[in-house]
Amino acid sequence: MSPHRPLRVLITAAVLVIGALATYAAVAPAQTGYASAARITRTGVDGVKLGMTFQTLRQRGLVGRIHQGCELSGPNARSARLLAPLKGSVDFTPTTPRKVNRIVVRGGARARGVGIGSTIAAIKAAFPRARVNHSTDAMFAITLVTIPRNGGGKFTFGVSTSTHKTTLIGIPVIPFCE
Repeated sequence: MSPHRPLRVLITAAVLVIGALATYAAVAPAQTGYASAARITRTGVDGVKLGMTFQTLRQRGLVGRIHQGCELSGPNARSARLLAPLKGSVDFTPTTPRKVNRIVVRGGARARGVGIGSTIAAIKAAFPRARVNHSTDAMFAITLVTIPRNGGGKFTFGVSTSTHKTTLIGIPVIPFCE
């Protein structure tokens, strides 16, 4: 037996372990949820699109039960919660058939890699035509960053004035009801 044989076995084992760790590191980001996050577009998020009926969304298992919506939208306002993996809600038109007119995302989706927890700088980097609006800072403690239609949107990011991170995303806008 060669005196170098144990050393060769040890080196071979080390190479295999390092290779396994490198493979895991390459696969690990896909397991964090970011790679599988739903995609936000100007027409909706995941399978929830503007203009779809409540009945269709409910049959596909994308929203929960319909309930009373914001009082400021009138007596016939209706809303439903988005189901996992998305977090948020869907507002419907006041007349039947109830169709989606706004979607508010609070988690589980990204637009060009920007999602909940992103900063204004990250939003502007992904969407160069983004418009920052500070008019709601004092009243609602939220800065609105609107993505215009010619800039890849029409949707709005709501960025907290205290944490400076995105807390919600509205398609096409964020409704204020409080």
